Amino acid sequence: MSGISSFTEVPMIDISGLRSADPTRRRRVVDELGAASREVGFCYLTGTGVAAELFDDLLSATKRFFALPLETKMRHYIGNSRCHRGYVPEGEEVFSGGTVDRKEAFDTGLDLPADDPDHLAGNPLLGPNQWPELPGFAAAVSAYYAEVLDLGRLLLTAFALTLGEPPESFQRVVTKPPSQLRLIHYPFEPDARDSVGIGAHTDYECFTLLKPTAPGLEVLNGAGDWIDVPPRPDAFVLNIGDMLETWTNGEFVATTHRVRKVREERYSFPLFFCVDYDTTVAPLARFVRSGRPARPAVLAGEHLFAQTAQSFGYLKRRIAAGELTLPDGALALSSFGQEARQRERA
Repeated sequence: MSGISSFTEVPMIDISGLRSADPTRRRRVVDELGAASREVGFCYLTGTGVAAELFDDLLSATKRFFALPLETKMRHYIGNSRCHRGYVPEGEEVFSGGTVDRKEAFDTGLDLPADDPDHLAGNPLLGPNQWPELPGFAAAVSAYYAEVLDLGRLLLTAFALTLGEPPESFQRVVTKPPSQLRLIHYPFEPDARDSVGIGAHTDYECFTLLKPTAPGLEVLNGAGDWIDVPPRPDAFVLNIGDMLETWTNGEFVATTHRVRKVREERYSFPLFFCVDYDTTVAPLARFVRSGRPARPAVLAGEHLFAQTAQSFGYLKRRIAAGELTLPDGALALSSFGQEARQRERA
């Protein structure tokens, strides 16, 4: 556990071996992912097989959307959606620290038809995307989403193996996941000497696959120091989320992170990989032992929705109006990661 306290940089892992016919190569990658997840909670991934052209098309489409007038973007305001899709204006999202983020975003997910039974039943995270009428936008976003979601499935198999589970065990609960792709834009801010882009938080799902275009990302180590994670054009950033921390009973770290000091214009594209909404995520038996009792289980979708509802203004207003309620046993924001550990030690 000493690495969690002392890390000063995040490791680089070439995951091309996961597609190899050589079991030794596959096992080497699985072990490297396990070590990074236990000791840091973050790593860079190369050898992903995701075509650079897909990202280029996504970035181009995203720039065109965010260049539109605010009035036009607000036609697709996320508050118009019943499944958390659409445009997120600056100030809409506030994390537990209470800071107002300097960013705007567009949230998408698995694009289900309007007559999807879960959507019709009122599931707050499943349904159709709210696409703007911008030529090529939906196609570029959808193509990138599909490819990175497939990468997430490959990684989920690797995580099953590093946890001592059958390789297909987690795949069985990824049939209609509320996995979200966010398109995030940080405006040019020349005076941002200590400005918050996104406040400190953990990610609520299993793990995140991130592609940013500029510096600003920082992660919190166990000593309370913020460590820079500069972008690498050839790599994704992977970070562990709340659900893998739960499955491993705290052995994997949902590392607290933030975006700070964003001066230059910055775009960021996290895909939050989640299991199916009704999946019970509970500590695996091998991680429960004397001195480390089992943490409470979470229902994947309810945990994701509860955390989201506590950080988005339009959902807070719906709760205040009695239109929505938080799930029973909903955890407060920042209940995972290094911030939570440091509060426990205080």
